[in-house]
Amino acid sequence: MVISKSEFMMFLKHPAWLWLKKFDKEKLPVPDEGLQALFDEGSLFEQYAEKLFPKAAKLGYKNDNEFSGTKYYALPELTAKEIEKGTEVILQGRVEADNITSIFDVLEKTGDKTYDLYEIKSSTSVKPEHIPDLAFQTIVLESAGLSVRKMFVLHVNNKYVRQGEIDPALISEKTDVTEEVREIIEETKENIQKAFEILKEKKMPDLSPRHLKQNAGVIEEWLSIVQAIKGEFPKYSIYKLAGPDVKTIAWLEDNGIELLDDIPLDGPLTEKQLRQVEAMKSGTQHINKEEIKAFLNDLEYPLYFLDYETLASVIPAFDGYRPYQQVPFQYSLHILDKPGGELRQKEYLHTDNSDPVPALLEHLQNDFACPPSLSSGASRRDAKGSVISWYMTFEKARNTEMGKMHPKYEKFLAGVNERMVDLMIPFSKGWFVDKDFFGKASIKSVLPALLPEFSYKKLNISEGGQAQRVWMQTVLRGKDSDKKEKIMDDLREYCGLDTYAMYAILKYLEERV
Repeated sequence: MVISKSEFMMFLKHPAWLWLKKFDKEKLPVPDEGLQALFDEGSLFEQYAEKLFPKAAKLGYKNDNEFSGTKYYALPELTAKEIEKGTEVILQGRVEADNITSIFDVLEKTGDKTYDLYEIKSSTSVKPEHIPDLAFQTIVLESAGLSVRKMFVLHVNNKYVRQGEIDPALISEKTDVTEEVREIIEETKENIQKAFEILKEKKMPDLSPRHLKQNAGVIEEWLSIVQAIKGEFPKYSIYKLAGPDVKTIAWLEDNGIELLDDIPLDGPLTEKQLRQVEAMKSGTQHINKEEIKAFLNDLEYPLYFLDYETLASVIPAFDGYRPYQQVPFQYSLHILDKPGGELRQKEYLHTDNSDPVPALLEHLQNDFACPPSLSSGASRRDAKGSVISWYMTFEKARNTEMGKMHPKYEKFLAGVNERMVDLMIPFSKGWFVDKDFFGKASIKSVLPALLPEFSYKKLNISEGGQAQRVWMQTVLRGKDSDKKEKIMDDLREYCGLDTYAMYAILKYLEERV
């Protein structure tokens, strides 16, 4: 049985991940739209990075594990022929030796059967998982009789600013990781043997997340796989603990604890987890009225509830932008002029394939003009009122970036930032805790727990990542042009709920304290 690089990386996450891939892969979920979008971004950057090697022999390109013009099984033979010919640079070849196989991104000849190895990654820096990835590739190549001189990660330079055609040399950055890779070669060889031992097992390994080798970004993904196999967890399962790590999960399982309500308060919990378990045990909301009152008393009318939706891509869509820069294409602004006043909404959605920021800023500045309750002669420099957002760090960063790019709006945007208040604070600081927040403070967690009559689940677009993908596909790439009007209405409905939800949550807080 042969283990590929991608399968080995699965093993490093969780032994059962590899076993399922080999023996029961139907139980592994197919990539959702968000994950597929990440793959697409990687492929997009790869196209530019490969241009750094204009004379290379390209043997195939990846597309859903298939190859255009070159079948996967034929790649080792074709790769061997290119090596024998002394080809200087080979792109996307495959080498197999000792029952392990790997597709490499770039193999550059530096001497007799000696090469530099490049891994192309669409991240903006070297990530920890890139090192064992390259170590596995190096072992495959050297087992096949080649010598690897140096290993590099070819990643995105996020300081690059687009001006006209994309410059492959400037948008990419090369980092030498030879020393780090060589340090773990022996460890990687041992892990390869452990992976083969797992494949000798006739029974699926223990699925517990305690066996995960990584925490960040992996636990939730793995738990979704476990649920697909074993069924939904109870609503208040220990696996719903906020920000769990593998050590905490192992401790809970070792003590036979299955539900949040059964976790002892003197267990190995973070402050956030402790608040969550306390709320679970009491069955009531924890409300620090004094802190919340002080927070509310600092608000100044009129109140502006502001939310942006943004586009972002590894390849900047327009001049003046950096890779992955979040560029607002839409906002919703709900305005409450005075306590008990009538709530009104302003909004803007860019629908053309052009830089959305100039038009968005013009509309935003007009919508932040003095409310009817102020004299018509008041200037924007006299603007007052708290600007309320959820996780204001995001909106403030967008305002700062837009102000630098468009100086005539810089003072206006700086003024908005000075008046900004983060409505997430009462929840992130634990002044208001509900067991059904599950230890989280996102608006998607808070709103349904406090005001279940408002639901994102009823919307065609229900989260920010989806809004970004849909707008980019429809407006920038021209997909679903026959449905564009309906899609734009869906975007307005989604962004509008974000700002209305903040207004509704604020009123809820006022009523409770």
